[in-house]
Amino acid sequence: MNNMPAITGWNWLKQGTSLFRKQPAALTTLLFANILISLLISAVPLLGPMLAFILIPSFSMAFMKACLMIEDSERVTPAVLLTGFRPPVLWQLCKIGMVYLVVSLLLTLLARSMLDLELMRQVAQPVDPKNVPQVAGWELVKMFALSTLNVSVLIALSFAAPLIYWQRMLPGKAIFYSFFAVLKSARVFVVLLLTWFGLLLAFCFVIAILMGGSMLGRVLLMWLIFLFILLLQCAMYAGYRQIFGKPVESGATRVKLDK
Repeated sequence: MNNMPAITGWNWLKQGTSLFRKQPAALTTLLFANILISLLISAVPLLGPMLAFILIPSFSMAFMKACLMIEDSERVTPAVLLTGFRPPVLWQLCKIGMVYLVVSLLLTLLARSMLDLELMRQVAQPVDPKNVPQVAGWELVKMFALSTLNVSVLIALSFAAPLIYWQRMLPGKAIFYSFFAVLKSARVFVVLLLTWFGLLLAFCFVIAILMGGSMLGRVLLMWLIFLFILLLQCAMYAGYRQIFGKPVESGATRVKLDK
């Protein structure tokens, strides 16, 4: 894990965009399949939402594996959805998912103790021009701080799943290496996230100006958000590849695009 200049974050985003452009339909289908499966699992009473959270690392491995296949000029097939759901790696990934769940619960408790929940509910409702809720500057600072903390934790754990899958690390060791890899390259990830978010806001602003509040405008905004989620996933693969090296798999049956 060598020191990298901050501009590396921008390069990761460009590399992720390049990967996406090679097989956009396959990656988009993969995203919607993951969302659909997550919603179906979440619909199970009581345990469903927690189980969906625990399976986040397993879902994320599908995108990591798909990016590797695209880089190797292989066709991404529906079977990639099962990447993180095969034993024995499934149980190890679920342990990472349980860490996600615990951290999420702690951050939720922290948010409840710091924020005015009634005010947050008002802000979340459609805005009435005659009754715009007033949000104190300090509340905005706390919301921003909590959002930054939430994103930082998710990014810090993002490499744990591929380290378990490709490097065969135990969950504790994978979390350790993932956390310190992100910490050591913090400025790179800051550039990556700020660039990603800035571009998303810019495109959203352009669509809002051109389309206004029309149905087509809302559909385009939703598609744009999905697109940028995919680009971030691909950029995280580019980051993993540069920090830990290109993943090597053996014994896999692969479909080459040139065949």
